[in-house]
Amino acid sequence: MELLAALPDLGEDDVLAVPVGAGGALPPWLTSPAPGTPPPVPAELLAGALADTGNTGKAGGITNLPVPGRRPRSVVAVGTGDGTMPHLRSFVATVVRRAQTLAEHGAGRLVLPLDTALAPAGADEVRAAVEAALLAGYRFRESSRPHPPRLATVAAVATDAADPAVADAARAGEVTARAVAWARDLVNTPPDTGNPAWLAQQAVDRLGGLPHVTVTVLGPGELAAGGFGGVLAVGGGSASPPRLVVVAYDPPGAGAPHPVLVGKGITYDTGGIQIKHGPGMRDMKTDMAGGAAVLAAVDAAARLELPVRVTAVVPAAENAVSGSSYRPADVIRHVGGRTTEVQNTDAEGRLVLADGLAHARLHLGATALVDVATLTGAMKVALGARTAGLYATTDGLADALSTAALHAGERVWRMPLDEEYAPQLASDVADATNAPGNPGGTTAALFLRPFAGDLPWAHLDVAGPARAGSDDAEVVKGGTGFGARTLLRWLEAGAPVDPPPVTTD
Repeated sequence: MELLAALPDLGEDDVLAVPVGAGGALPPWLTSPAPGTPPPVPAELLAGALADTGNTGKAGGITNLPVPGRRPRSVVAVGTGDGTMPHLRSFVATVVRRAQTLAEHGAGRLVLPLDTALAPAGADEVRAAVEAALLAGYRFRESSRPHPPRLATVAAVATDAADPAVADAARAGEVTARAVAWARDLVNTPPDTGNPAWLAQQAVDRLGGLPHVTVTVLGPGELAAGGFGGVLAVGGGSASPPRLVVVAYDPPGAGAPHPVLVGKGITYDTGGIQIKHGPGMRDMKTDMAGGAAVLAAVDAAARLELPVRVTAVVPAAENAVSGSSYRPADVIRHVGGRTTEVQNTDAEGRLVLADGLAHARLHLGATALVDVATLTGAMKVALGARTAGLYATTDGLADALSTAALHAGERVWRMPLDEEYAPQLASDVADATNAPGNPGGTTAALFLRPFAGDLPWAHLDVAGPARAGSDDAEVVKGGTGFGARTLLRWLEAGAPVDPPPVTTD
């Protein structure tokens, strides 16, 4: 990925993107080029093509214009809608996908101007565009067939590219996108490879060599000694033993706050003894998406050298079926001593998260907790496939994460921690039951809350947006890496948990 301040000299193997504003408005570099600098394609030719294709600048509208005998050989004009960040991301992603198809016919570089007919691209726009370009071009393949040709590079063009803030934003976008792509790789890896030991090794390999980062992996014996009853129970039926992955980033000069991110790391979920139906099991390699998201967030934070101490905790287990599987009616003792009566072996994610949250609170010195998990089908029913449910014990933390999500381009919606449903967690033989009934998303959050103690705590249920059935803007089919960008933006803001101060004139 390159960032340039002006259009480069174009060759026949280049694809030129043109942002089309409302009413078919074209950018000034095309309609009013500098004296002596001919436009790369005649504006009247492109205007005619826009009219022929009905492209009036609506977000996602696309016009392909081959230019025989000229440089560049291909022009892709795409609507930028009303210029909002979501429409900018859509513009970039649409262009990248079209250019990737042209790469199969010899295109090597996408030239991507980001200044529109209305305004030059600033730092926020450049960062969003870089993230969208790299993520829209993501693909995961394990095939014996040759991979199709890909673009060699994307050259983003912004008038203010020399501004240090814009250059820093481009770098942040690239680091963020590569971390999210890694999270997608983790989620998309087939389960015959992606077991708990493999996930732990991926964290060691990628993060272990970064400055100020320490990676610790606990195996079955250490989990037993530490009282991780939930992780051991859920992983007990698998031939691949569970792990706990702890990644700590502690840069010099970091302040006292120490947020800990806990991610559900169920590498495959059969449902256990209460086994899932076939269609419900097919996507269960993605049940560790929360764990991938928190690992990616710490990865990006370390590479960006953020001045904040942060730790990721990923309890990793495979919920399988065998003679050693845990059963309904079992009672589990978690880290810290709290107990759970098992009523449903397919409500396993909350059991491993409980251990992770308690461990972070009691042994890692956490000052705030955020967990991320593909936890309940109820959340997908409530909010659909593009929005995560957000539960929080403080308004300040909820507002901070909501703001971070808005900047990241990830949609969250705050859900109520209704106390009236707490009695449903009651058990005759334990502190709580793991299947307290509907509303499923809320009762799952209420189950987790005691393990956070009195710390500010938020729970992101990403059951919908963690996986996608088709491409949409920078989201691609398969694992999406959802949550990593929101967490990173929150960390960049200093991981606030209190409401912003009220200022008066």
